[in-house]
Amino acid sequence: MTEAITAIILAAGRGSRFRQAAGADQDKLLALCRGRDGVERPVLEQVLCSLPERLGQRVLVTTADRPEVIRLGRAQGCQVLLLPSTGMGDSIAAGVNAAAGAAGWLMVLGDMPFILPGTFEQVLARMTGERICVPVMAGEYGHPVGFGREFGAGLRALSGDRGAKALFADGRVDPVPVEDRGILWDVDLPAALVFDPEEG
Repeated sequence: MTEAITAIILAAGRGSRFRQAAGADQDKLLALCRGRDGVERPVLEQVLCSLPERLGQRVLVTTADRPEVIRLGRAQGCQVLLLPSTGMGDSIAAGVNAAAGAAGWLMVLGDMPFILPGTFEQVLARMTGERICVPVMAGEYGHPVGFGREFGAGLRALSGDRGAKALFADGRVDPVPVEDRGILWDVDLPAALVFDPEEG
């Protein structure tokens, strides 16, 4: 099913906690970090470089006041979708609307640069039209999350800051066991730019 799966990269959030700690003009998506491949890149570029080549369309959702985020997305082959809202629900709905013909959607957070490429592959390999595939490590759900085509209407109905977790309630969740602490590691604060695979 992976041929027609679209990645929706969520990159519209303001990163308020990061800005409070690092400075109001500091965008966490552009902060440099050393990836698990040893290469130093901006956070968002690390995320985009980890996506499997065999994914179909890539839709990066962000806001118009982030020209460098837009440039990075386009340089990595993404369709860039500009929203006036920073809400996660609005971003998911807009991304799914922009790729309505996909067989499924892989939700990727733009501030999670340490997920291994193999983890993306594992989630993609398990996706079906009627399931939600979630990587799990040590009993904790992480990202990215794959939604089959049957969840399209529910994803398009999201709005504001409400994410897609409410869709888990119908029980069609397929946990994908992984050994990758990157699925739980987002860059909320500057200290998180240095990855420790043993933490937590």
